[in-house]
Amino acid sequence: MSKNKVKSHKGLLKRVKVTARGKVRFGKTRKSHLMSHMSGDKVRRLRQPSFARSGEIKRLERMLHRPLMSQEQAERLDAAAEAQGKEAADKA
Repeated sequence: MSKNKVKSHKGLLKRVKVTARGKVRFGKTRKSHLMSHMSGDKVRRLRQPSFARSGEIKRLERMLHRPLMSQEQAERLDAAAEAQGKEAADKA
């Protein structure tokens, strides 16, 4: 048995939230000040949370020591579940 404990990256944990399904949600950058030159649409888009994409997931899994899901994976799973639901409804 290893004497070293597995610890999550504390700096990352302060900046992200892992959802119940394992998606990693975080806030966008460049929105703390110097926003007067940005359009209103840009400012409103910056308020929306971002989710980790598939290229970042492996690195984040290593830092947090838990399985995670990218936004793309979640969309594929939702589409597959919806398709199965439609098939079941058509058969019934």
